[in-house]
Amino acid sequence: MKPNKTGIERIWYATFNSLRGIKSAWQYEAAFRQEALMCLILVPVAFYVDASMAERLLLLTSLFVLVITELLNSAVEAVVDRVGAELHELSGRAKDLASAAVFFALIFMAVVWTCVLFF
Repeated sequence: MKPNKTGIERIWYATFNSLRGIKSAWQYEAAFRQEALMCLILVPVAFYVDASMAERLLLLTSLFVLVITELLNSAVEAVVDRVGAELHELSGRAKDLASAAVFFALIFMAVVWTCVLFF
């Protein structure tokens, strides 16, 4: 049985679990590293460009959506790989669906940045 932590103690432990997850993603996931480095470049650009507050928030939101989706994709891949290395239709489908989510997050980001910067 899992010990029940509440209040500040729960937040404290959850924060360290999250940081461990980010460290793991950086260590094992090339796509996460690429997207994190892209964010390192684009976040300052979002504050530099001539944009309204709403547009700036859209630019930043699109980056967060991409990173969040990539982390969820990596989690799906890790669980599927943990279950077994043999090829299975459902395992492949789960990985493909998670990958498709990242693809749509990338499209969303590209559309938002293109519209804000060029229209």
